[in-house]
Amino acid sequence: MVGRPGLSTMPRRTGEFARIATFFAPLTAGFSGALGLRDDAAVFAPTPGSDLVVTTDTIVETVHFVGDEPAALVARKLLRVNLSDLASMGARPCAYTLNVAFPDKIDDGWLADFVSGLEADQREFGIALAGGDSVSTAGPVTLSITAFGEVASGAALRRTTAKAGDLIYVTGTIGDGALGLRGLRGRIDGLDPSLAEALATRYRLPQPRLGAGQALCGVASAATDVSDGLVADLGHIAEGSRVAAVIDAEKVPLSEAARAVLARDPTCLETILTGGDDYELVFTAPPGARDRLEAIASETGVALTLVGVIEPGTGVRVRGRGGEDLSFRQSGYSHR
Repeated sequence: MVGRPGLSTMPRRTGEFARIATFFAPLTAGFSGALGLRDDAAVFAPTPGSDLVVTTDTIVETVHFVGDEPAALVARKLLRVNLSDLASMGARPCAYTLNVAFPDKIDDGWLADFVSGLEADQREFGIALAGGDSVSTAGPVTLSITAFGEVASGAALRRTTAKAGDLIYVTGTIGDGALGLRGLRGRIDGLDPSLAEALATRYRLPQPRLGAGQALCGVASAATDVSDGLVADLGHIAEGSRVAAVIDAEKVPLSEAARAVLARDPTCLETILTGGDDYELVFTAPPGARDRLEAIASETGVALTLVGVIEPGTGVRVRGRGGEDLSFRQSGYSHR
């Protein structure tokens, strides 16, 4: 398999310590504090003048990925959903730990492909492995990353600091991830294959908005990433900041593929606004920040779209084309 010579001579799956030395230790090359994975823990300190930002996310086979994807794509999604959390705080990635629970069906070929995905995204996003754990399980593949980032002291973006009068923006486009999963499960018929593939790619390979998040420090008043659905995640800002959020459904930016699905089935608006798996940023900013936000969009190449406003009150309201309030069965994905 790509990236690991001699796999044809390996057993179906190597033992734990050989697995660590063969597959995972090379991923630490960019981070000296990992100590080559030869000690019990990693050692590092944040850069002077910086705060350490820590996040963790777990993905489970058939819940967060379909299960038939190439292992490299699974690895890249795993890393990217954690990087999205760093982006929402305005942090720069530093290192991550990786915990894996593999059933017997996972062999060295799958592992080699998995590691190649991590290698690719480590290069792209400037992050390296710091440590972790590897165990066996009788259940589905379960993968967890804890990611570490840095942000200037006191500058981290928060959910709890939006104010009445702030405007609400999102990065990129909304709804593609949830529609992509719906398509992969056979619940979207008749869509042009290229558009269906675009949606599936957005679900399988999200784009963490690290550059935009870092640029928004000192500009945005509050932020979070859209993982569980725009309405639900904006609700976290509203609840934490003790304000109300009002968004106009017509203003929410959609990709060509999402617009095509919505044109065929208007009921998909609920999936678009509440389905999740976008890994875009939703943030608030004062009206006077518009010029700076236009510059950030130009500098980062990421669209920033005004979708609503923060008001006194509580909760999230979604307005339709005629100004009427729209209601949905749920605000976002529930982990139960």
